[in-house]
Formats: sequence, C-alpha cells, structure tokens
Amino acid sequence: MNKDQSIGAVILVGGILGVVLYAYLLYAYAMVVLQITAFVAVAAILVILAWIGWTMATTPPPAPLEPEPAPMETGASASKAEKSTA
Repeated sequence: MNKDQSIGAVILVGGILGVVLYAYLLYAYAMVVLQITAFVAVAAILVILAWIGWTMATTPPPAPLEPEPAPMETGASASKAEKSTA
C-alpha cells in the first residue's frame, strides 16, 4: 500500500467515524447538535461571501485592453483591394 492509499484509508475511516459520532450526538443531544450544525453552515456561507467581497474590494481593476492595430496591407493585396473598389 503506497502513501496515497494509506492517506485515503485514513480519510475513509475518519469519515465513517465522523458519521457515526454525528449520528450518536444527534440522537443524544438533538437540539444542540442541530443548532451548532445550522450555525456552522450559515457561518461558512457568510465567511465565503465576506471573502469574495474583500477580494473584490481590494483587487485593483484590470488595465484597459488596447485595441489591436489593423494589419498593414501588402502591395499585392492593396492593389486587389483598389481594383475591387474601383
């Protein structure tokens, strides 16, 4: 088993233990666990929104884009263009 598989196994076991612990706490202390869960979920969303706002407020605007200059026409294509307009 390589290092990535070991880390994966630890994450798997930790996730299963977390679900079992959460289920037990939900059964034993339902109201408190639901209140904490709701608070953490709402707080996480609001922190992400605050981070987005901070990033937008402190990031300088991008430099304006310069239009690309028109390509110079060569002699052969310039003469074709003159003939077509005449």
